[in-house]
Amino acid sequence: MRKIVSWVLLGLGSFLLAAAIVAVTWAGDRVERTPLNTDSTTHLEGTATVLPAGPGDYAIRATSFTRADSDASDDTVIVWENHSCLVLDIPDTPDCGDQGVGDDADPNVVSISSDYFATDRNTGIAVSDADYLPAEVATEHEGLVNKFPFRTEKKDYDYWDGTIGQTVPATYEDTEEIDGLEVYRFVMSVDEEPAEIADGVEGTYSNDTTMWVEPKTGAIIDQEFHDVRSVDGEPVLDLDMSFTDDQVADYVADAEDNIQLIDLATKIVPLVGFIGGPILLVLGFLGLRGGGARRKRSATA
Repeated sequence: MRKIVSWVLLGLGSFLLAAAIVAVTWAGDRVERTPLNTDSTTHLEGTATVLPAGPGDYAIRATSFTRADSDASDDTVIVWENHSCLVLDIPDTPDCGDQGVGDDADPNVVSISSDYFATDRNTGIAVSDADYLPAEVATEHEGLVNKFPFRTEKKDYDYWDGTIGQTVPATYEDTEEIDGLEVYRFVMSVDEEPAEIADGVEGTYSNDTTMWVEPKTGAIIDQEFHDVRSVDGEPVLDLDMSFTDDQVADYVADAEDNIQLIDLATKIVPLVGFIGGPILLVLGFLGLRGGGARRKRSATA
């Protein structure tokens, strides 16, 4: 019986040690990559004092649909397709309908836009490579686009702003908590930059954005922004928006689940394996040696 227990200890110790080695050399890196099955919908709400329809007090909502193209992605690069819709928050108005033109235009749809881009699955930095993106629909991106890197640091990052077609510094300001989750607060600012503010319409663009980022995963947990677009000094769009409360709660829950997975692969498994594995191996070897010594003494007697 003692011999069986010793072999069990040897087997379990070998397994734990091997698991720790795999976690350190392979699994840790794998869990710190954006999953290829990502398919998310982000809901925002807010108000506008100016819309293309004219000045007023408008309740608005925005919906962003972001899906990973797993077929076009690989181990290091993930390809994204994004569709965003801004509509008046009026009952029975769908999150994203058909904007239409002329007499067919939906008066409740403010704007609809699409974007195609690729990013590094670990760092989140844009990858502008024709091997991943169809040239007819993609534009060249730079910097971070839709998330921060795994292990986000307390430093400034270059973040992509599609309206002006260039990166804007995302400046780290503080560490805070959202529903008990530690997050880093980053701010970005654009001040009256020349831009195509609508299809074929040139003007100026200003934006103040605040993002709260969970540092282990790089996920944006909450976001709020003030967007102003003007022509000849007169605003044609002026809105304030932020993630809905339900959206923030969902992102907090997702981040907590992902943090547990990362900690399991990078902390718990290596700790248990490198400490428990050798201990069990030693106990197993001692058990086998002790059993052999007792048999030898019995034979001598």
